Parts: sequence; structure tokens; C-alpha cells
Amino acid sequence: MSAFLDSIVSRAKAAKKTIVLPEGDDPRTLEAAERVLADGIAELVILGNAEQIAASGRDLSGAHIIDPESYDGREELAQTLYEVRKKKGMTIEEARAKLDDVLYFGVMLVKTGVADGMVAGACHATGDVLRPSLQILKTAPGAALVSSFFIMCVPDCDLGADGTFLFSDCGLEVQPSAERLANIAVSSAASFSTLVGKTPQVALLSHSSHGSAKNDDAAKVVEATAIAKEFAPELALDGELQLDAAIVPEIGASKAPGSPVAGHANVLVFPDLDAGNIGYKLVQRLAKAEAYGPITQGIAAPVNDLSRGCAADDIYGVVAITCVQAQQ
Repeated sequence: MSAFLDSIVSRAKAAKKTIVLPEGDDPRTLEAAERVLADGIAELVILGNAEQIAASGRDLSGAHIIDPESYDGREELAQTLYEVRKKKGMTIEEARAKLDDVLYFGVMLVKTGVADGMVAGACHATGDVLRPSLQILKTAPGAALVSSFFIMCVPDCDLGADGTFLFSDCGLEVQPSAERLANIAVSSAASFSTLVGKTPQVALLSHSSHGSAKNDDAAKVVEATAIAKEFAPELALDGELQLDAAIVPEIGASKAPGSPVAGHANVLVFPDLDAGNIGYKLVQRLAKAEAYGPITQGIAAPVNDLSRGCAADDIYGVVAITCVQAQQ
């Protein structure tokens, strides 16, 4: 494990939270759950058929297994869901039917306090994971939007925070406006501080550095930087910056002299989803970085998505991160 994940696991153990894993029929989820329980990282609620889960051969004796079909509190969950969504036209019958979906069921366990957070996505699309979260839990107080990020731990790297970076948004916002990009930058700084425990230095990335190119795409990042500085004047934040100017000290000094961030950035805010998604995958595959995410920010309780190509190790890491978010 990276030093980052070691720290996250230690913090998760110090104040254990309860995480619901809705995908109890996924072997990777059960493998990760066994490790989480063995290491004492979290209390777990696993959704699925108890006999089938037992047949997996995993030692899950410490978990609370809930079968959504026979759960004693199902009608209470349905009534609560109905109350939350009735202004949107949901009937009690529709609320009962929604609980056949393990993702809605899992989010309702978070809503009612049975669990502190949820991790899913090993066999569900991102939209399916986040839709019930946004409908039921909604955005956190003070959050303008929900966005996502990856924590990237690059081996043998002295850039960023000793090789650790936050990349955002790599999973949700396709073409954020300048204002939304500014909100992503401010939220990402807070997430970096919470999870990494170091001072965020935020770069809003572009193909241009401080006016080296003049076009609408670069102008959006310039505007976003100005808005972000208004939102959070205390942050070390700058843009627009090219990637090399953002993280390499000598290039930052050359391309953006006087910048409070250039050459030292550890929070990298990408201008759109194409850039963010391509960027994190390049670093993961070519630099052999550990990539933890996509982690969400801005939801009233932590619900985190997984890549459908994830391994048990990835699920283990995201559960630990979700615990630390829940501690906040």
C-alpha cells in the first residue's frame, strides 16, 4: 500500500464507521469485505442473499447481511423514501418498488442512519450509483454541486505532495461552466486537505499558461480562477496553467513567474471531463500510479462510485476513504 492509503486505513480504524456494500453478489466486493473486516477498518452492511453470500467461502462473520426482499424494516424505508420524494410525484407504491433496486435500498440505509456511507459501482454504472444519492441524500450544506476526484499516488515522484495528487473532475462534470469549475476547485482543495492532510495548492489546468494562448477554452479557465479566488481567497490557487508549469518548479518559474502555485501544485483541476479522465488514466497506466476513485464530493453523506473494472484492492481502498469522509 502507498503511504497515503496506510494513513487513510489508520484513520479509518481510529473511529470506525458503518459502510453499506450493495453489491453482495459481486465476488470482488466480498473479497474486499473480508479484508476490511479482518483489518478492522469499518463495520459493514452487505446486501444480498445470506445463503449465497455464505457460499462464497469468505469469512464475513463480522458483517451485517441484509436481504432487501425480507428485511424487517423494508416498509419503514419505503415510507421514508415516499416522504422524501412525494413532492416529485412519487407514490408509496413506487417507493416500495424502488427498494427492489439495491442502490436505492443502500442509500436509504444511509439516509436512515443504519450506515454512514456507501460504496458501489463494481457492477453498476456511475449514473445508477449517484442518481439515488442525489435524489435522496441531496447536496451537502454549502455545496453548489456534486463532483468527483481521484487521489493519485505516483511512485518514486517528488512532485506534488511527495508524489500524491488530487485530480478533478475525472468522472462527473462533462463540460463545466466557469462557475462550476471554480466550485470544483474549491471543493477539491477541501477534499485534499481532509484526505491527504497537507496544504492544498490548486492549479486550474489549460493548454495555456497566464495568457500564452487566447481562445474561449483558455478564457473559461481564467474566468474560473477569478471566481474561485472570490469564493476562497485564502487558498493557494492559480490558473490558467499548463500541466508542466503547474507541477515542475523550474518550468513554473519560467512560464508563470510570481505565481503562488506554479511548480508546486498538488490539486489539479482539469477543464473538462475528457481531459480529466484521459489524464488520470495516463498517469495510472504509464506511471504505474495508484488511483483511488472516483471519490465524490458535495453529497450530504459519502457515497462513492467504483470503476466496473475495479479490483478488490480498489474497493478496499475506497471503503477506507469513505470511512474517513464519514468521520468529517
